[in-house]
Amino acid sequence: MVSSLSGRLARRLEQAAAPSLVPLINATGVVIHTNLGRAPLSPEAAARVAEVAASYSNLELDLEAGDRGNREVHAETRLRALLGAEGTVVVNNNAAAVLLAINTLAEGREVLVSRGELVEIGGSFRIPDVVAKSGARLREVGTTNRTRIADYRAALGPETGAILKVHPSNFRIVGYTESPPRGELAAFARGAGVPLVEDLGSGLLSALAGVSGEHTVAESLEAGVDLVTFSGDKLLGGPQAGLAVGGKAVTDAMRRNPLYRALRVDKMTLAALDVVLADHEAGKNAERVPVQRMLRLHPDEVRSRARALADALRAACPQAQTDVVEGSSAVGGGAAPTLEIATFLLTVTHAVLGPERLASALRVGTPPVVARVADGRLVLDLRTVRPEEEDALRHSLVRVLSGG
Repeated sequence: MVSSLSGRLARRLEQAAAPSLVPLINATGVVIHTNLGRAPLSPEAAARVAEVAASYSNLELDLEAGDRGNREVHAETRLRALLGAEGTVVVNNNAAAVLLAINTLAEGREVLVSRGELVEIGGSFRIPDVVAKSGARLREVGTTNRTRIADYRAALGPETGAILKVHPSNFRIVGYTESPPRGELAAFARGAGVPLVEDLGSGLLSALAGVSGEHTVAESLEAGVDLVTFSGDKLLGGPQAGLAVGGKAVTDAMRRNPLYRALRVDKMTLAALDVVLADHEAGKNAERVPVQRMLRLHPDEVRSRARALADALRAACPQAQTDVVEGSSAVGGGAAPTLEIATFLLTVTHAVLGPERLASALRVGTPPVVARVADGRLVLDLRTVRPEEEDALRHSLVRVLSGG
């Protein structure tokens, strides 16, 4: 009895001392999985973060002059060069970038937003709430499915501080719909002397094979949008950050806003962002940025890896039945919600253990493995499993399927 109690206490102490945030294997096939930390960093970016975090750095020191420097020169210089933008601002996420932009441009005034773009994203986070917190007043324009330039013209007035165009994120309106092209909307805003801000969300810097319907940041800037905001940890494939690019007058005003200091990022985010942007700049993003590499992965390669794992499981676990079937992966992260990426899925059933029990046992293992359950089967998509994680995944599956 005493030994049993001491054993339980020892396990509790061990659990209490262990970190709660741990790495895991994503076998869901959702590439940008918000619950799993969105975009994983490349080994190079992670190494740079560790290097910068473990020492002092020139975060705000001009090494040549020996005087106080500017933290914005590090990753933002590269971002401006990459996009040909006059000005940039980096804050802690895209919602913060939108909040800072609207507060800077339209505090105490009206912001025009199409009714079809008043979105709610994960965690009950709503665009109307962001506008309200910015100190601006929301002015709805058009209808849910149809908004024209004439609707913006009718809503325009002396109280208009900005026009906000919002990425539809995790939904699409189809059928009898209409919205003005961004170039036409930008021309209208310019003629009215009102800044146009676009919340682009996903942060696509260049066309990505297999991802259709997503506009790039450069396309928005070329269309005449005054300020574009987007996430660093979605299709860009970097750390959590909110990036704003556009005219220097707008970005300088955002930096002067007292909110900027509360929302700006730290040295570790800048270190990671700089490495990821350098990969995009050098044209190495397809092979170096994990999110982009996963999205480009050919279904045949996923099938080959799934078959090899299925064969290993059949040999090690006679009670398990495995199969490799056609399926689809998801971009995730509120980007391209209607797009399905062809893939091959490994499905697993067990003579005794149900799929929910298998999935639960995988989640609490070391390392944790997150998979899906569908149609009475455990489902794993190796698109989101790095090749170097496959041995650990196989060991975890063998342990669970063997009742361990």
